[in-house]
Amino acid sequence: MNPFLVMSAISAVGQVAAGMGAQQEAQLNAFQMQTQKKQNKTAALQQARARREEYDLATSANIAAFAASGRDIGADRSVEAFLERQKQIIGQDVGRIDQQAQLENSRLTLAAMTERRRGRNALYSSLFSAVGTVGEGYYKYKTVEV
Repeated sequence: MNPFLVMSAISAVGQVAAGMGAQQEAQLNAFQMQTQKKQNKTAALQQARARREEYDLATSANIAAFAASGRDIGADRSVEAFLERQKQIIGQDVGRIDQQAQLENSRLTLAAMTERRRGRNALYSSLFSAVGTVGEGYYKYKTVEV
């Protein structure tokens, strides 16, 4: 067997293996990004729940303080306005937590897609290089053979 063909075949196999390895690495990276998305969602839910618990505790404390000061909680408009404003604030806080998690998850989705594309491109590139290497080896074989 001609050494040009043998070396070309070995080189081509190595190029394809490298491309496959790059693709597998990219797939693993994308999987890790998808896992991070799930972790972000869980963290956002925990933050929102903690914020709601803080709101509930603060509201109970405020109502108790208003009652202790002799204010009629059901009839006092300033107390009602205060409590309503606190509801708005908690709604805004929870909304921001959710929006931040969604933005981060969108970023991770795009990054995972990009990583998968990088892996596919590495594989395709290795395949084309391998074909070129085999072609070059065959050309050298034919050139020397003549």
